[in-house]
Amino acid sequence: MARSLTSTPKADGFRLPGEFERKAGCWLGWPERPDVWRNGGKPAQQVWVQIASAIAESEPVTICASSSQYANARRLLPAHIRVVEMTCNDTWFRDSGPCFVVNDATGEVRGVDFEFNAYGGLDGGLYYPWDKDDQIAQKILEIERFDRYRVPLIAELGGIQADGQGSILTTEQCLLNRNRNAELGKSEVTKRLTDYLGAEQVIWLPRGCKFDETDGHVDDLACFVRPGEVVLQWTDERDDPQWEIYQEAYDILRSTRDARGRELIVHKLAQPRLLEWTAQEAAGLDQNDGTHLRQAGTRICASYINYYAGNSVIVLPLFGDANDRVAQATLAELFPRHRIIGIENSREILLGGGNVACITMPQYAAATHG
Repeated sequence: MARSLTSTPKADGFRLPGEFERKAGCWLGWPERPDVWRNGGKPAQQVWVQIASAIAESEPVTICASSSQYANARRLLPAHIRVVEMTCNDTWFRDSGPCFVVNDATGEVRGVDFEFNAYGGLDGGLYYPWDKDDQIAQKILEIERFDRYRVPLIAELGGIQADGQGSILTTEQCLLNRNRNAELGKSEVTKRLTDYLGAEQVIWLPRGCKFDETDGHVDDLACFVRPGEVVLQWTDERDDPQWEIYQEAYDILRSTRDARGRELIVHKLAQPRLLEWTAQEAAGLDQNDGTHLRQAGTRICASYINYYAGNSVIVLPLFGDANDRVAQATLAELFPRHRIIGIENSREILLGGGNVACITMPQYAAATHG
């Protein structure tokens, strides 16, 4: 039976693993919103099949599809990928799904359920309503029969990185935003993050990338590749709109020691070029007053950092860019035991507002005992 707990993961001996750690599975939704996914979500669904199939080479995958899309998803996806029916508002499972925490001493896994308000609620949020998305974490934990901690904090895991050894990486632009947790203050948000993610330290970057709809999620900017090492998106072009942000993040990361006292090693990953919506793409969207406006010329934040790290594969978004090969080679060096699988048409996910990492929620596996 899945219980709702009133203690905290840290007090109970649980921690959030780094996303490079071992997984028991991966959860994704299924795109269909016609005001977010162009042409009724059909182009995006084809990319979902590619991504889910790639991850399934590494660990079990579950797709959550609505009642109206269940049969379609089941037919399009390979038989070894589990499909369950679930009502959702949209498909950003990294942010709306449960954050799986582990207890290394007991081998137990539990779930952390942050409050979700579609990236800002009525103050700049991306869609309305979001009530069904705020239920996704609880539904998944019920399916898996994992105990649940409901966190008094508005947060998305796309805005949080962990090294698995006590350090959390995030941005002030996101978690301290007036449409998230500004009223709590930085020290209280820091305390709640460390209590509910089983950490000792929060490394605060001021902001995320420009043209990112999520108010500066860190998963387009930087992520841990192993304890003590971070990969950071980069450009050497000083007139690039992102240059100052990257430089600022680099300076902070290089001058910060982590929870274990290590100086951080920072690997630079050359960015793809800036992308924009085309008129044809924008014409494929339904227009809805409650949804973030996307139109021809709207600039899009493309990032190679937004990859999924499976047990044996790295699923990497590609953009038809000269730096696609550079990104593949860089990640192959950083993950020498993994196969790098590039998703050529990941632009379809980007048009919805995110990329591979944003649509995937890794289910971490606890250490085996016995």
